[in-house]
Amino acid sequence: MSDNLKKLSDEGVSIWLDDISRERLRTGNLEQLVKEKNVVGVTSNPTIFEKALGKGDAYDDQVRDLAVRGVDVEEAVRAITTYDIRWGCDVLRPVYDRTGGLDGRVSIEVDPRLARDRERTTAEAKALWWMVDRPNLFIKIPATEDGLPAITETLAEGISVNVTLIFSLERYGKVIDAYFAGLERARENGHDVSKIESVASFFVSRVDTEIDKRLDKIGSDEAKALRSKAGVANARLAYKLYEEKFASDRWKALKDAGARPQRPLWASTGVKDPELPATLYVDELVAPGTVNTMPEATLEAEAEKGEVRGDTVTGNYDDARAHMAALKDVGVDYDDVVKVLEEEGVEKFETSWTSLLGTVADELKAKAKDKSKAESKATSA
Repeated sequence: MSDNLKKLSDEGVSIWLDDISRERLRTGNLEQLVKEKNVVGVTSNPTIFEKALGKGDAYDDQVRDLAVRGVDVEEAVRAITTYDIRWGCDVLRPVYDRTGGLDGRVSIEVDPRLARDRERTTAEAKALWWMVDRPNLFIKIPATEDGLPAITETLAEGISVNVTLIFSLERYGKVIDAYFAGLERARENGHDVSKIESVASFFVSRVDTEIDKRLDKIGSDEAKALRSKAGVANARLAYKLYEEKFASDRWKALKDAGARPQRPLWASTGVKDPELPATLYVDELVAPGTVNTMPEATLEAEAEKGEVRGDTVTGNYDDARAHMAALKDVGVDYDDVVKVLEEEGVEKFETSWTSLLGTVADELKAKAKDKSKAESKATSA
């Protein structure tokens, strides 16, 4: 194991891989990363599945069977994605058992087209939970305004949730409140709250991408000096909010009932600007009780050249507040930034999901055509 990754884990950061594929699973690569890179969790999203389906032949046999059965494309996508997630859960199960359910988690996202439909999001979450049927599953639900009640309702059913697409501090506060409400209702419904886990995925690099674009447009020396620092500052203030919320009397009552905190998860941690250090959003966001989900390239960079120097979050709240104030002074509208990022995030996942449906539909047609040709040859013979 890399010394850097061990140091990161020793500081209380859980290392998760932001990727999954049938090829990674069948070759044993995921299991290898667990053993050698200290990976203790996996996240997925529609874009990841779209890319996985477009490479190699790992899905051919299952797609052929689905074509023979004549299933529709929606059912086929669920069958394909839940197969990978179930397999991933089995690979990570020893980690889940070793950590008492804290880690060893694998996430699957509800259909992103439902992000603004509370009732259908909840129903989809329950269906995915049933289909995968593994205790170390996380159901990912976007933190849209309409998603917040769905998060509470899903938790109330005893289902563990990864809340995704969080950009703003205000929305993050509401996400934590939704977690509290979900646990309270789960307890009323007779569920053991100690068995319910959750993480809140706070996005980092996308914040810098959007704000840097605006700073470049402003163009002043003061604006340029603020580039590529907002993502980390925003995340550090999110951790401060986490500390405050989980010191409340409301949380104490839940904790006394056996509940565990909803951990902050740093998402979108691969740098978008090639001028930035590849490990920026890892080394600058080290704090106890957090998760950092990394693309494999970021994981490898951290293993080779990361600089883990202890907690880099809790002692930097004043600097983070000062930076956000400076952004406002030069004309960056934070509320507009996070609004745009949420809208774009949902749209990107919707686009990837639609593309995934198209890819699977094409594959089903191709396999059905192959079957028809084979039958014709057999009849002719």
